[in-house]
Amino acid sequence: MTLTAPEHLATRTPQASLDAAVAFLRAGRHPDGWWQGELETNVTMDAEDLLLREFLGIRTDTETLEAARWIRSRQRADGSWATFQDGPADLSTTIEAWVALRLAGDDPADPHMRSAQTFVRAEGGLERSRVFTRIWMALFGAWSWDELPDMPPELIFLPTWFPLNVYDWACWARQTVVPLTVVATLRPCRPLPFGVDELRTGAAAEPLAKPWTWTGAFQRLDRVLHAYSRRPLRGVRRLAMRRAAEWVLARQEADGSWGGIQPPWVYSLLALHLLGYPLDHPAVAAGIRGLDRFLVREETPEGTVRRLEACQSPVWDTCLAVTALLDAGVPADDPDVLAATDWMLAEEIPDVRGDWSVRRPDLAPGGWAFEFDNDGYPDTDDTAEVVLALRRVTHPDPQRLRAAVDRGVAWTIGMQSRDGGWGAFDADNTRVLVTKLPFCDFGAVIDPPSADVTAHVVEMMAAEGLAATEECRRGVDWLLAAQERDGSWFGRWGANHVYGTGGVVPALVAAGIDADAPPVRRAVGWLERHQNDDGGWGEDLRSYEDPSWIGRGASTPSQTAWALLALLAAGESSDAVERGVRYLVDTQLPDGSWEETLYTGTGFPGAFYIRYHLYRMVFPISALGRYVNGHSS
Repeated sequence: MTLTAPEHLATRTPQASLDAAVAFLRAGRHPDGWWQGELETNVTMDAEDLLLREFLGIRTDTETLEAARWIRSRQRADGSWATFQDGPADLSTTIEAWVALRLAGDDPADPHMRSAQTFVRAEGGLERSRVFTRIWMALFGAWSWDELPDMPPELIFLPTWFPLNVYDWACWARQTVVPLTVVATLRPCRPLPFGVDELRTGAAAEPLAKPWTWTGAFQRLDRVLHAYSRRPLRGVRRLAMRRAAEWVLARQEADGSWGGIQPPWVYSLLALHLLGYPLDHPAVAAGIRGLDRFLVREETPEGTVRRLEACQSPVWDTCLAVTALLDAGVPADDPDVLAATDWMLAEEIPDVRGDWSVRRPDLAPGGWAFEFDNDGYPDTDDTAEVVLALRRVTHPDPQRLRAAVDRGVAWTIGMQSRDGGWGAFDADNTRVLVTKLPFCDFGAVIDPPSADVTAHVVEMMAAEGLAATEECRRGVDWLLAAQERDGSWFGRWGANHVYGTGGVVPALVAAGIDADAPPVRRAVGWLERHQNDDGGWGEDLRSYEDPSWIGRGASTPSQTAWALLALLAAGESSDAVERGVRYLVDTQLPDGSWEETLYTGTGFPGAFYIRYHLYRMVFPISALGRYVNGHSS
């Protein structure tokens, strides 16, 4: 079928809305075949970028002024900054934003700075900020290294069977912790031209927890480690530092990044620099240069603003865009589909044995990563969604496509954890001991199986005719056991129970669970009970920490689409479906897009959230397409 934008959008039908959305999505494809929407997070990315450049001595006036404009634009009326749109104020984010604005020359007596200071002190001051914020302050002499958790580089020697070895951490935490052990051991101090006394309260450190608790035990272990660090075994420490540097260098990606994400990237650059690697060393130079690709510049009435993406999502965006087009009825050999397919095939990682192989040494490589360059860390979630897209394409080289799909399927199945579920990057990354360390106050530090990832893998296996296999049956059993009492599923990588439920129901139905089975009926009932009066669905990100927000929040296009995808998979033709479709149709903009300023993506539950700029398009198109075409997959 040929899909073109309608001439008159005032009296849209679902089909006309779908046509307009498809036209808008097509126009956003890069000539090389991929789609990529901005991945927006919060101003800590921009504050820490300026602090990094200050520490390295490469910060310029232009980039400082542009970043400062963006940081100021995100300040809230109470003087604070939040980690997501309309979210609660965040102490550490506000501290880092204030310090960055001081670098830009803002006077602490200015009203916006004074209001930030008032908020910080009211919330406990710098003394109650997260560990990462205090690490940044220590780098510049505004906090004592003695008052930070000790992270000895000797961790690199711990064997994989021993508790607290680096492979017990999730890949994003592992890549951050190893370089941080170097930074914390060298204890640099490069004072800023200003102090941060305005952010202090003078509050004493919180008392130690009881020694028989995990928290108390690790607090006391931390004191032992601090004592050791004052008088380490020097030969062992030198070897540990060298081994950590080698570990870091071995994991740098082709674009200069580490893992394609900001935290390990920044701390790896700091570690190498402190170990004496000059700024023109190939690894350091590539790392600094690579950050430029993650910059977004935008013209505003106040001037150019500059912000840094924490990560980029081209593989994820592209496979979801292809699925959306196919759901909309675009032919399987459409030129846009084929261009995206060729690009995704080139992005396969068929021959790199990344950190995942530590737990699965006999598993052959395969799969896809989230980013342009992250060959060391493919993930099961992207791979499952890429396979679900590719297998529907009519490609001129079907053998090439099938071989890539088969490798991806085999690798993903091989990454199943012992309990039957799937984590994103590692298998059996479930040791909770690391979460008890004093250092770990920054969100998720392990990568256990989650309902959304497991659902995507189960759906992929079912589509590939593998629903009857033991691996798929164990995945289904895991999902059934993970269902919440209210009928929903927790969403690890999207907000939140709407995302989890929206992913699990289609997977269960695809795997052979009858749409009338009690688990599906309970999920349908949960979605219907949480539909908003405007016909849409929304769930505030505060639901990760406050259960009263579960299933509750302002409607968004992406979350409405997730709910519709579940209801359609369950065979629903109810008033809830019609109202949800009408919400999408009525809120569509004249250009065929939808507006979505709220964040619906999750990095670390309770700590770090994402606004995927393309979510507002790909999921509504899939939902409308499946509705219009009368199918659920």
